[in-house]
Amino acid sequence: MHWQTSRFSIDLSRPRVMGIVNVTPDSFSDGGQHATSSAAMAHCEALLRDGADILDIGGESTRPGAPPVSLEEELARVLPVVRHAVTLGVPVSVDTYKPAVMQAALDLGADIINDVWALRWRGDASGKTGQDVVAAHPNCGVCLMHMHRDPQTMQVAPMAGDVVPQVLLFLQQLALDLKGLGVDSTRICLDPGIGFGKTVAQNFSLLARQAEAVPQGYAVLAGWSRKSSLVAVTQTGSPQGAGLGIEQRLAPSVTAAVLAVQNGAHVVRVHDVRETISGLRVLAAMQAEQVPCASPGPR
Repeated sequence: MHWQTSRFSIDLSRPRVMGIVNVTPDSFSDGGQHATSSAAMAHCEALLRDGADILDIGGESTRPGAPPVSLEEELARVLPVVRHAVTLGVPVSVDTYKPAVMQAALDLGADIINDVWALRWRGDASGKTGQDVVAAHPNCGVCLMHMHRDPQTMQVAPMAGDVVPQVLLFLQQLALDLKGLGVDSTRICLDPGIGFGKTVAQNFSLLARQAEAVPQGYAVLAGWSRKSSLVAVTQTGSPQGAGLGIEQRLAPSVTAAVLAVQNGAHVVRVHDVRETISGLRVLAAMQAEQVPCASPGPR
């Protein structure tokens, strides 16, 4: 399987690691660390040294309760970093739901639109939708994510019942809608939306039944990195991980990424690229039954 993007046809015969670049002061995991253009550009290069296959650049936090960012502010945050990233020789994804940001990023040579709203947002003053922008582009990639409600309210009233068939139906319909506009399925990647309006139990149901939650024949992206659900099952007495340091989420984040790939994910979106790659190499060695046996040392 390949994921077709603006400049690259990404070979998904092995899992690909998407490194997160948050050009924001308020992201839940690393807000402020890469908020300036120069810091974000340097982080892009650091992620590539760590082995990232794809860079994902975003200028607006989508953590639960995050306030929206104006179009002008998002453009000012994102475009200088995209302009630099497209010179680095890897696919560049832009994490945005605003059609005007999508268009500006694609005009600079970005490869992928990664949209938590799955191209459904209707607030653009021009009347354009994300579907319009993606469908008008000859070959950009797109990632459609399932989100219940919106970032301001999604965890106030999470989904009810068995989320797997609900997520499947949502992603199936959005992918079909986009294909109806002429976008080939090879350009479409689907994300079940871990943490976006789901309970802890529902998130792990999506992990365990990932193959059921995403329509067959599409690339699958999983975004577990540093999510509070990981803390909920590894730390007692703090169901949402409140007050716990981000550094405590590394091991469960890597574990979740490996499990997501084992259950069929083709791309994992992560903060900790080097450590995730190490985990995936262990999985690959086991799957290939090529675990090297060290020579026994002296006793």
